[in-house]
Amino acid sequence: MERERTRTILVTGGCGFIGSNFIHLLMKNHPSWRVINLDKLTYAGNLQNLTGIDEGENYRFIQADICDGAAMERLFQEEQIDSVVNFAAESHVDRSITGPAAFIQTNIVGTFSLLEAARKTWLNGSWQGHEPCFLHVSTDEVYGSLGDNGLFTEMTPFDPRSPYSASKASSDHLVNAYFHTYDMPILITNCSNNYGPYQFPEKLIPLIFHNSMTGKELPIYGDGKYVRDWLYVQDHCEAIVEVLTKGTPGQSYNIGGNNEKQNLEVVTLICDTLDKKVGLPGSGEPRRNLMRFVTDRPGHDRRYAIDASFIKEQIGWEPKVSFDAGIEKTVDWYLSNQSWVNAIIDGSYREQQS
Repeated sequence: MERERTRTILVTGGCGFIGSNFIHLLMKNHPSWRVINLDKLTYAGNLQNLTGIDEGENYRFIQADICDGAAMERLFQEEQIDSVVNFAAESHVDRSITGPAAFIQTNIVGTFSLLEAARKTWLNGSWQGHEPCFLHVSTDEVYGSLGDNGLFTEMTPFDPRSPYSASKASSDHLVNAYFHTYDMPILITNCSNNYGPYQFPEKLIPLIFHNSMTGKELPIYGDGKYVRDWLYVQDHCEAIVEVLTKGTPGQSYNIGGNNEKQNLEVVTLICDTLDKKVGLPGSGEPRRNLMRFVTDRPGHDRRYAIDASFIKEQIGWEPKVSFDAGIEKTVDWYLSNQSWVNAIIDGSYREQQS
């Protein structure tokens, strides 16, 4: 049953890459919804991602930490939150290897804090007649690594291989437990690799764009044949809205892009797209010549690939953007938003986040 109604929705991590794209989508397509954007503004949270969205009756920004349980309880009660989309997470695998503590704190303890605030607010009897919903956004990395064949389904056992994926698997289990223990109205989505506007340049696609534009080497782990399924962020955000409004409480949904690519293919496509759009660099050589193979990271999963047939069958969603088209959209966005790019590179965007 569709839950398309006026709602007050808490978007955690709303100043990050996917969260900010999601808020832009909500403000455009669901103007009757009230959006509370909560973000701690760590290194990857950027208020410039939400330029053009002003504080008002239907939008409020709050700088806070989801791990602060007392603050979360006050927020749920004061704002009468009836929907949550939880993007807030530490998400970079390399950082989880060198500093796992932050991942345990944010991804597990933070999720617990939000669940408790929702449970105490929604299950005290005062929300009868409403249809609250807690949607937890997760990753396909919880499933581990695939061989040359096969796809991740909603029934694939969890087999995380990094501190990041282990922390997300833990939070997924916790969210699911609140459904079975407390009858909490929860939903979980597990998505493949996102790309598109506003992505912080620690991730592959924006890193390759920035380096190739400045003549820096393009680092590629191992043999470059690691495979990921790539999902354009706009497709992902539309899928989340569909799950939020039509999903079955207690259910998990895999969200994939149907775009399996080796890292080498991804890097080559970005280089060739830039060569076509802005011309060859000063050296006169194609940007793909900047590719350099570097030492692999520990525990690097070989292949991820999502079977997104369940969400199509149950909800009617499927991705619209092909990988080639998505890369062209992404490159065009970065080329048209050089001030955003430069602020990220020189760190000046942090001045807005005191």
